[in-house]
Amino acid sequence: MASRGAAIVSIGAVLLGGTALGGCIPPAREYGPAIEQPRRALPPEQPRAQREPRPEPQRSGRPVIDAPVIDANVRALPAPPPAWVARPVTPDAKLISAFTYVVQRGDTLSSIANKTGASAEAIARANGVTSPHSISTGQRLTIPGGRYHLIRAGESGIAIARAYNVAWSSVVAANMLEEPYILRTGQRLLIPGPGPETLEERAARFHIDIDDILTGGEPALAEKAVPAKPIASSARVLPATTPVAAPSSRAPSQFVWPVSGPLVKRFGPGKSGERNDGIKIAVPLDTPVRAAADGVVAYVGSDVPALGGLVIVKHGNGLTTVYGHAGQLLVQRGQAVKRGQTIARSGKTGFADRPELHFEIRQGRTPLDPLTKLPAR
Repeated sequence: MASRGAAIVSIGAVLLGGTALGGCIPPAREYGPAIEQPRRALPPEQPRAQREPRPEPQRSGRPVIDAPVIDANVRALPAPPPAWVARPVTPDAKLISAFTYVVQRGDTLSSIANKTGASAEAIARANGVTSPHSISTGQRLTIPGGRYHLIRAGESGIAIARAYNVAWSSVVAANMLEEPYILRTGQRLLIPGPGPETLEERAARFHIDIDDILTGGEPALAEKAVPAKPIASSARVLPATTPVAAPSSRAPSQFVWPVSGPLVKRFGPGKSGERNDGIKIAVPLDTPVRAAADGVVAYVGSDVPALGGLVIVKHGNGLTTVYGHAGQLLVQRGQAVKRGQTIARSGKTGFADRPELHFEIRQGRTPLDPLTKLPAR
């Protein structure tokens, strides 16, 4: 599910407890009112600055790089680090066995989840319980076994995946998460085990790409809370752990070209088999890069090395635009921008071999050919 046109950054494995918790689940058994099993104590994760890089297994002999690669050629406004760095996660998931729970008077799926340590959503799926999730006294529910992480304030999907040494995409799949991928404080996520894998598959788990940022980059929203309204100017900086409201559901009426220049790479597979999820436009250095439509800035930074300086803007109806290879970033996460507003200046950052702009349009998680949305020229 990862974006195939943008190369990705190694963010290092956090190996605290993942293997120990990934054992086999004992056979199902039957209970009356479920009793919560004791939480297994695990050492807290150290702050990144204090943590020593862990070596690879002896079969590779290569060290794991335990820090994001930030492009020094990208100039950006002062801003906090992204949520997955600002709010690290302690891997203290609760391992539970599969069993049968008998519904008691006054039970709800939420209260049963709190008693058993499982996810309310996972219980509903395992028992075919659909919205509004009604259950009845005496009903027998299968509690699916596994390890479940309780989401705390400010935690993001990327940080959770990093803590458990698994790809965020596998967490999305295991929990059947869907648009708009909002995590809430108190929610539980089923954490899949990494399973048997090659060295290359293992390395691929420690990458951040556009898809990860779109689906797992936002911090968790407190129960019954509403996200913060977008800020009007880059002069105000939102904390990294503050969830930001998405744009309205109305789709943009029109997209405009973010820059003017010759098209040097088209959407789709290239001659050597690689896939480009956008287009590349050659421009002089420091050319103003303009927002293609009204929206809210979802990400600003350089955590995806192939794209260098990067801005991601969310629009209505699940549409997103991506602007890469920038040399200067002029907006903040959570800032509302207007169509045609300058959000960056072009550069030769990332893996660009000339001053250019990498530009994408996505519908949800699916990259679209920008030429089908932009005006003909």
